Amino acid sequence: MTGVRRHSAPVRGQRDREKERPVNTRPQRLSIGVVAPLTGRLASLGKPLSYVLRRLAPRLTHIRNGTRRYDVSVAVRDSRSDPGAAQRAVRDLVAVDGAHIVLTMAGTRVLPAVADACEASQIACVSTTFPWQAYVHARGVHPGHRFQWTYHFAWGLDDIATVFAHMWEGISGRRSVGCLWNDDLQGSLLRHETYGFGPVASARGHTLVDLGTYREPAHDFRAQVDRMREHGADLVTSAATASDLALFHRQAREAGLRPRLITCSRWLTYPHTHTTSAPAIHTELADARVATLVYWSPDHPYRSSLDGTTCTDLAHAYQQDTGAPWLQPLGLAHALLETAHHALTTAIDPTDRTAVAQALAGATLTTIAGTLDWTRGPTPNTALLPLVGGQWHPSPRGPRLAIVTNTGSPDIPLTGELLSARQHG
Repeated sequence: MTGVRRHSAPVRGQRDREKERPVNTRPQRLSIGVVAPLTGRLASLGKPLSYVLRRLAPRLTHIRNGTRRYDVSVAVRDSRSDPGAAQRAVRDLVAVDGAHIVLTMAGTRVLPAVADACEASQIACVSTTFPWQAYVHARGVHPGHRFQWTYHFAWGLDDIATVFAHMWEGISGRRSVGCLWNDDLQGSLLRHETYGFGPVASARGHTLVDLGTYREPAHDFRAQVDRMREHGADLVTSAATASDLALFHRQAREAGLRPRLITCSRWLTYPHTHTTSAPAIHTELADARVATLVYWSPDHPYRSSLDGTTCTDLAHAYQQDTGAPWLQPLGLAHALLETAHHALTTAIDPTDRTAVAQALAGATLTTIAGTLDWTRGPTPNTALLPLVGGQWHPSPRGPRLAIVTNTGSPDIPLTGELLSARQHG
C-alpha cells in the first residue's frame, strides 16, 4: 500500500505465534466494526461516514497482509446519538460481529463512550472529529495518559486558538475578544487555564473577556451582549450551535452592536443550512460572515492511500451522488477507513487484536486528510491534523467555506479573503 511506513516491531509473543501458525490455504475473515450516528440528534453528522462506507465497500472486500489474503466484512451499528446505546453497539460488534477493529466519529459524549467501551472490551479503536483535549478529559484522564487500545486523530484547542488569533489580527490587530462559551464540557475546556484559549491568546497580545456561561439551547443573550458592550469587545469567539449564535447576533444588532468578526468552532464547521432548517437563522448567520476552523476541504492537496482519490474528487462525488454540499467530516471519515486498512495490512497477525493495536501505536500513514503520525502526537494515542482558517461567504448555491488564512500550512491554498462584517453592512 502506497504512502505508509511501518515503525513498530512485534513483541516476542507475536513473533512466536507467527512462526507457529500454519500456512493458510483458504482466506480467513476479518471484520471492521463501525459505530455511527444513524439516528438521533447527531444523524446529520453521520452522513459523511455512511457515504464513505458505501463508496469504499468494493475496495474493502478483501486485503493482503504480506502473502496472506483475508476476506473482510464491515459491520455498522447505530449509536442512536446516545452514549449508552453506543457502548452497547461496541459490545455487539465484538460479541456478534467478531470485529477486529472499531471506527467511530461524532459526538462529544458519544465518541468517548465508544472509546471507553473499546478499551474495556480490549479491541483497537480509531476515532476522530474533536480536539484531543476534549477526547482526553471526557474520558476522565489527564494528558500524558497512555491507552492500550484506543487511538484518536484530530487537532488541539491550542491549534484552534492559533488559527482564530490569526483571523482576529487580520481584522483588528490585537484587541479584546468576547468569549461566548456554554456551561458544558466544551465551554469548560475552552476556559481551561492550561489547555484552553487563554495561553495562546495572551501570548499573542489578545485579552479574552468571558461574556458569561449559558445553557444550550439558549433563550436570551442580553446579559452577554451587555458585557460585550461594557468591555468594548467587537470580536467574538464561540463554540455555539447555529441557532444560539444567530440569537446572540440578532440581540447584539438590536442593542446597536455589530461584532466585526465572529469565530466559531464545533457546529459552525458545518454549513448553517445543514444543521438547521430555519430560514431566519440562515439569514442572520449569512449576515454575520462567521469564520471557523478548516480541517478538510476540496482544496486540500492530499490523496487517498487506498485508491489515489483526491480531496476534490471526493467532494465532487459526494455532491453528485447525494445532491448535498460537501462536509468537512468527509475527509476524516475516509481517513478512518484508510487507517483501518493500514492496521490490518501491517499487523503481525490481523486476527489478533493486540497485534492490530500495536500496528496503530507505531503507525505513520498518508491519507486524504493529511499525514497521520501516532508516534509524534501531543499526548499518547493521538495524531494531529493541520488546521487553517475559513469563513462562510454567501454564494448562489448557499454558504461557501472559503479558506482565508493558511499560516502554518502554506501547502493548503487560500480560496478567499477574510472579510469584516462591517464591510458589507
